[in-house]
Amino acid sequence: MPFRLRDCLPFSHFSTPPFTFLDPGTLVDAELELVAPSTKWVDGVLTACRHPLSIQEAPALADTTLRQLLEFLAACPGGRQKANPANGLVPEYHFWMHATDRPELPMAGGIGLRIGDTHETQMYSGHIGYHVYPPARGRHYAERACRLLFPLARRHNINPLWITCNPDNYASRRTCECLGGKLIEIVPIPVGHILYQRGETEKCRYRIDLP
Repeated sequence: MPFRLRDCLPFSHFSTPPFTFLDPGTLVDAELELVAPSTKWVDGVLTACRHPLSIQEAPALADTTLRQLLEFLAACPGGRQKANPANGLVPEYHFWMHATDRPELPMAGGIGLRIGDTHETQMYSGHIGYHVYPPARGRHYAERACRLLFPLARRHNINPLWITCNPDNYASRRTCECLGGKLIEIVPIPVGHILYQRGETEKCRYRIDLP
């Protein structure tokens, strides 16, 4: 029988009471600000995706379209994505990284916080996922953005917090280490998993114990 995400997610995890998104408050670290995704920032995201460094180092970014961004905004109003048990999705907060000191390249990347201690979250997707656009790298944005979300994770009783990354993603591994993460193991991704279908075969599992 093929692997299915929902096989790992007991229905009771999504039972009542219904999930309530919280107000994260102001999320700022010097020039880095986490903002709710909105049409206000769409042009900045497209500019970052089409930057020469993005095209060179992450060619898939250049294929990002306005339509895709608008569809994302419609599906996750205010950056809040509801749980979808049928697809194995837990509730998730989405934020975009705004670099306030770079008006020519205001959007530096994105980060999400998943709320739920499911097998999928702990083993493969992690509680936090992030990306930084190539022209914005080298400023520790991923590490700093994660730290900004730690208080929100604690408010949802997420502790320990898990972050996963590919074994050859040394920048992300360094980010996890700088956050105090401990490498627990490297696990194979099941053949039927969506990440495997994207060409990923293993994940490093980093555990972060929040104070």
